[in-house]
Amino acid sequence: MISRRAFGKLVLGAGATAPVWFTRNAISAPKPGDELVVGIWGGIQERIVREYCEKPLVRRFGCKVSFVLGGTPERRARAYAERGRPSFDIIYLNVFESRQAVKDGVTQPPSPAVPQYAHLVDVARLGGYGVAINPITIIYNRKRGRAPITSWKDLWNPEWRGRIAWPAFPAAEGAAALLMSAKIWGGNENDIDVAFRKIRELKPFAAISSSQDELYQMFDTGVCDIAIEFGSLSLKYAETRNADLMIAKPKEGQAAALNVACITAGAPNQKLAEEWINLHLSGPCQLAYAREMYYSPTVDDVPVPAELKPKLVGSVEAAQLVDFDWTSVIHNQRAWTTRFNREIAS
Repeated sequence: MISRRAFGKLVLGAGATAPVWFTRNAISAPKPGDELVVGIWGGIQERIVREYCEKPLVRRFGCKVSFVLGGTPERRARAYAERGRPSFDIIYLNVFESRQAVKDGVTQPPSPAVPQYAHLVDVARLGGYGVAINPITIIYNRKRGRAPITSWKDLWNPEWRGRIAWPAFPAAEGAAALLMSAKIWGGNENDIDVAFRKIRELKPFAAISSSQDELYQMFDTGVCDIAIEFGSLSLKYAETRNADLMIAKPKEGQAAALNVACITAGAPNQKLAEEWINLHLSGPCQLAYAREMYYSPTVDDVPVPAELKPKLVGSVEAAQLVDFDWTSVIHNQRAWTTRFNREIAS
């Protein structure tokens, strides 16, 4: 007997021109044994969604959930390679990749078919379903600087020279660092030269950082004293491992960053995918993210406990995060990556 997922792949492989509505309608009603494939990061995020999304989904529908764990670049590349014949039902992307994926026909735009869509804040309705706000900012060792960091321009203070761990590009942190550098020095997404010129002035770097774990270890061991990273996880790191770490709130603003759940175009299990995302946007899952990672809720109907509010981004603050023209960023990503590797990382 051929499995439901195998049948769907055969249909799509045999007729690439078959309309998406045909394959979607053919499998729209969940049945016991259906397999939802979710591409997501591992670690704490995997553990949370297994508890608050997988378990209730399996209880309700008798389905199976398979996880494809790993980094965003690998997940995104696979989704693009499978465009039109996806093996994923849901992929998690960052803010700018999710918007481009919709434009490229790889994933679907958000829809009221997910009930919690009605409660999403505006910034979380672009490119998919934003499930967590995690802004990017400057983090630093408070004992290594003469004064608190209050501006992105403070990175150019000579006292930090040789002690900066600069984020790799095109990772989300690296993109935010490049774009904020352009913004504060008079450029923008379409005038990026000033950013590369000013970042070159900061060399030599203590390191080029390519992962959070690596960066936090560099702070632990004194390899670096200042960096650009996700503020929410860094606050959790500061509370649990490094009391000297400070998370800056620069006067120019923190850079918008979200984790976004995206349903693939032609998802084999459309209804299950919608149910999964609705669970991720529900109070229990949103609060689990808030408690364990200080990721801020993206919906306005989740009551946040008073003790958590100072650690999270509220709806008013979310509207003030610095956003960018991500279409321009994606268009220039290849050229900027080459330039970054040549001028900054070398």
